[in-house]
Amino acid sequence: MKKIYIAIALFTGLTMNSCKHDDWFYRESKTTITDEQLWNDPNLITSLLANYYNRLPSLHGVFNTGGMTELDDAMWSGTRDQNGKNDFQYGNDYGRYWDYGLIRDLNLSIENITAQGAKLTPAQKSLYIGEMRFMRAFVYFEMVKRMGGVPLVTKQLIYDFSGDPSPLQVPRAKESEVYDFIYKELEEIKADLSGNNGIPTRANKYTALALESRAMLYAASIAKYNSLMAAPISTTGGEVGIPASMATDYYNKSLAASKEVIAGPYALYNTNPDKGANFYDMLNKKPVSEVIFAKDFALGTKVHRFTYDNIIKSMTEDNEASSAISPSLSLVESFDYLDGTKGTLKDKDASGNYIAYANPADIFANKDGRLYGTVIYPGTTFKNNAVRIQAGVAVWNNGSYQLTTSSVLGGNYTDNQVWTGFDGPKDDAVDVSNTGFYIRKMVSDAAAASTRGTSAVNWWPWFRLGEIYLNAAEAAFELGRPEALGYVNTIRARAGFPANSLSALTNDIIRNERRIELAFEDHRYFDLKRWRIAHIVWDGSETDPNAVVMGLYSYRVVRPGHPDNGKYIYARVRPTRFRRARFFRMANYYSSIDQTVLNNNPKIVRNPFH
Repeated sequence: MKKIYIAIALFTGLTMNSCKHDDWFYRESKTTITDEQLWNDPNLITSLLANYYNRLPSLHGVFNTGGMTELDDAMWSGTRDQNGKNDFQYGNDYGRYWDYGLIRDLNLSIENITAQGAKLTPAQKSLYIGEMRFMRAFVYFEMVKRMGGVPLVTKQLIYDFSGDPSPLQVPRAKESEVYDFIYKELEEIKADLSGNNGIPTRANKYTALALESRAMLYAASIAKYNSLMAAPISTTGGEVGIPASMATDYYNKSLAASKEVIAGPYALYNTNPDKGANFYDMLNKKPVSEVIFAKDFALGTKVHRFTYDNIIKSMTEDNEASSAISPSLSLVESFDYLDGTKGTLKDKDASGNYIAYANPADIFANKDGRLYGTVIYPGTTFKNNAVRIQAGVAVWNNGSYQLTTSSVLGGNYTDNQVWTGFDGPKDDAVDVSNTGFYIRKMVSDAAAASTRGTSAVNWWPWFRLGEIYLNAAEAAFELGRPEALGYVNTIRARAGFPANSLSALTNDIIRNERRIELAFEDHRYFDLKRWRIAHIVWDGSETDPNAVVMGLYSYRVVRPGHPDNGKYIYARVRPTRFRRARFFRMANYYSSIDQTVLNNNPKIVRNPFH
């Protein structure tokens, strides 16, 4: 074979040397796209934008099953090789995000389309540049809320091969400067994005305002609550920490943006009179009037496996692995009763005796409708089929109940009735709930959505109106504005509460509303950080119901001749697979910066505690 290759090489060399026309070497490529073609072709630019949109970051979002089980809202019940999610501490690098590759690509595209897009109409050019600037602002927000101030790079950094890299070494901006940059960018581009209004999968005017609403609320919270800490977290150059004096301005900016979105073309989804089903439908059907900006999926093009990973055990279609997310009792009890009382479930009476319920779902009766839309609990249905959640039987023996479970899911007790349901819960088990609850929110009920071959196509909500109402409520409350109450009552009315169910607000009410309205939507971790209470909520205590994920197991009563025979009682449990309480340290308020970044740029200041 070597002789053949050599012969070909020699022949080629002779042919090349004898060629008199250099044009032979410069035939136009049929596969290479030139800059002039790219930056003047709307179809090619749209394809490039799709790539950038797909690279937008999240922490526990975009159907990140594993990440959702690392907080206090759920534990991991999937394969054992990932049980570290139940036995870990938030590391120094937890949440780290430092993506200057995407920033460079966006800067490059903005510069090129500005300089070379001569064949585009002014409206087209403004729209495309606006989308790129929106994504750049989005990326900077994702970095600042994790890292604090980061280098603000808004143009290409080109090395001149002089041997001196210092012109490329940009120092970190102040934390406040990054938030100010985000606000300025969004204000400048929001009108240019109006051409996309009505398109929920591309940046438009209201998407820019929604990011303003969120980002300015974060900045305001840090300015206020960091300063209230016994030892505020800061650096001397302001890379971390925002002066308390800036809080009011940021709250005002958040509120103004929120109001503009609320006055826009969106509406809280409120179609189904069943408030629980309505809340589930809100993120499972599309298009929905509430969704402002979403990451979309489509059969045959782009799908996700969130349903494959998390569908309730008895309804798996072609897989064994499922049910990785087991929601916590703490989350379930965060949903209040419709009469306004706290959501603590009544499993025992004042004397410590079990309360027996005729039907498994009765203990959850008259709860906030969002509970049903978020969590699958005993006595409910999914895909129009009854769920089979029952931990075991409670046998009366010598004056107390003996709680027993079957080793086989779906097996019957000696009375030929269900012992342990096919959906569990089962302690220390794999691919079945370990807490007594399954996630419903964003688990698709479409045919074949839990199969490998089809998967799911419901979208991920980057921004929706429900969040904007709560952003407005929080900002208004912090500013002492009376409209705050109305925003919260509007959200609660959609969940089934009476109109004007609250007569006054507190920080605790607003924060709990965010927990239940936005559960599993990538807000909780960052909310607790910006309020500076993450180290209090996740304190590492093995007796703290927020630091430790607890469960609630249902048992069928076996007590012949007694009125409670055949009813159901509930027992609080700590699942065996949950091994270590959540422990958030002061070092976790700002993620550590990778050592490689520090080595390459001596101007970068380390974050506190790192």
